[in-house]
Amino acid sequence: MRTDDLINALSQDAPVRWRFTRALALAAGGGALVAAALFFTLMGPRPDFMEAIETVRFLFKFVVTLILAATALGLAMRLAQPGVSAGRWRWAPILAPALLILAVIAELAVMPSQTWGERLVGTHVRFCLTLIPFLAIGPLALLLLALRQGAPTRPGLAGAVAGLAASGIAATFYAANCTDDSPLFVATWYPIAVGFVTLAGYLAGKRLLSW
Repeated sequence: MRTDDLINALSQDAPVRWRFTRALALAAGGGALVAAALFFTLMGPRPDFMEAIETVRFLFKFVVTLILAATALGLAMRLAQPGVSAGRWRWAPILAPALLILAVIAELAVMPSQTWGERLVGTHVRFCLTLIPFLAIGPLALLLLALRQGAPTRPGLAGAVAGLAASGIAATFYAANCTDDSPLFVATWYPIAVGFVTLAGYLAGKRLLSW
């Protein structure tokens, strides 16, 4: 059977597609549980969590990270199913960084320029760059395992998108511990940490998702 014929046959197999969708959902949920277990065992929420949730800057971090996780999962689901077009989902992961850019513009407009450097550097850069990738290990492993139940025609890209989803899950938990709430900090250091996980996902996807 030619590769094109195999792809067409797979894309028309509804039971297989349903099983894969369920597997990916279970992987995302299981990854969140693994990240949660590590988070509450090793760090937990910041001391002023209850006060922080009353501030817009703190809550905005969760908006960005959850949107990143959700849009990346939606795209990964389509990339792993041959014959299924990514459609508008190919642009969906842009939403989170677009919101961050708008937030940075607003921050620069309302805060004195002499505070910009302090807000950008923050106080926990090292933790951000290490803890987000650390918390993403479990979600990424489970998502890659689920993607193996599909048949991605671009394994590196599928792995990278899985890395985006895993880092979105991880960053959601880390944001509850992070005391740097400025959009300048989030827009600078979170994407670097996410980039590490995305690169790891790409490399792992090239190796594990090829067929």
